[in-house]
Order: sequence, then structure tokens, then C-alpha cells
Amino acid sequence: MRRLISAVALSILFAASAANAQVSTDPKLAPAGAYQLETRHTQVLFAIPHFGITNYYGRFDKASGSLNFDPSDPAKSAVSVTIDTNSVDMMSQELMKTVQQAALFDSGDFPQATFKSTSATRTGPNTGTVTGDLTIKNITKPVTFTVTYNGGLKSPLNNAYDIGFHATATIKRSDYNMTNMIWSPMVGDEVQLIIEAMFTQAKE
Repeated sequence: MRRLISAVALSILFAASAANAQVSTDPKLAPAGAYQLETRHTQVLFAIPHFGITNYYGRFDKASGSLNFDPSDPAKSAVSVTIDTNSVDMMSQELMKTVQQAALFDSGDFPQATFKSTSATRTGPNTGTVTGDLTIKNITKPVTFTVTYNGGLKSPLNNAYDIGFHATATIKRSDYNMTNMIWSPMVGDEVQLIIEAMFTQAKE
């Protein structure tokens, strides 16, 4: 019982600390330098049109990455992310096995998908675009993400500075040789990517 009370009290303390933390959407207030992807609070989602009447969503549960952040000129920042394609997560267990096979992600031969930025453009006080090379199944194509800087704060948990981003992009399955499924005609070629990424300041 005492452990339960202590756990509840600790949770309340953390929640209060987070509520009182100063969040800023001004990139200039974030420390410059190296950041690591905070995997516990990052989500990589994809949505594909089904029959043209709904979007079917999936996600990847394992990712890693790094960010070199330049707050004075965010366009000079650089990001690199690696996705474990074996970690694909969908509501249908049968479908999860299918998308890991050769016709789609071919996770056995290509267990990783990667994105490496090549350029960035600032479009507003906390918005921009990031263009880079997206590699899936050893096929590399340029992709541009529309990005919003959600804000940053000094974490109440570890005293490191955390920054968050929302990013979206649209790719085509056909660009990555992902069309050889019996049900391919039933779903759209365009796939929307939705990313909520949290980066934490790297320890020196």
C-alpha cells in the first residue's frame, strides 16, 4: 500500500513539474548542438487509403535517430532517422505478417528504412520544410516533410532540454516497389506519413 501511495505521489509530482515547465515555441531559445531521438515519446505513423473511403493506419514501434540543431538558423540543422521495419504494428496480426513480406517492406532482407536530410527551408516562425533521402528496400527517393516546431523545454525528469516536432509527407508505394500484392488495387498508391518526434539534448 505504501508503495502504491509513493508511486501516486511521484506521478503527481512529475505532472506538476511538467505543468509548471516553461514551453517555448521559439527555436532560438533551444540550445544548439546534438540531440538524440527520444524513442519513448516518438511516433511514426502511416496512412493508406482503403477503397477510397477510409484511411488505414499503421505505425512503427522502433526508431532511432539524431538531430544537429541550429537554433539561430534552423535551416542549417540536419536530421537522420532509422526505422526498424520489423517493428510495424497494425490492428490485424495477419496483415502485419503480410506487410513484412517481399511484396511490401521485405523486412527479412531490408530490416531498416532510413531518412537523411539534405536541406531545410524555414517558412514561418516555427514552421518549415525538410527535404531528404528516404530509403526503403534499398530504393532511395527524395521526400519533403512539412514540419512544425512544437516547442522545447527543460525536462523536469532529467534536466536535459527536449524539443518536439510534427512532420508530414506523402510518398508513393510504387516508387519503392511495394505494389505486388493481390490487394494492391484496393488501396491507394499514395501513403501519408505522420510523425511526432521528440529529441532530447545529447549528453556531453
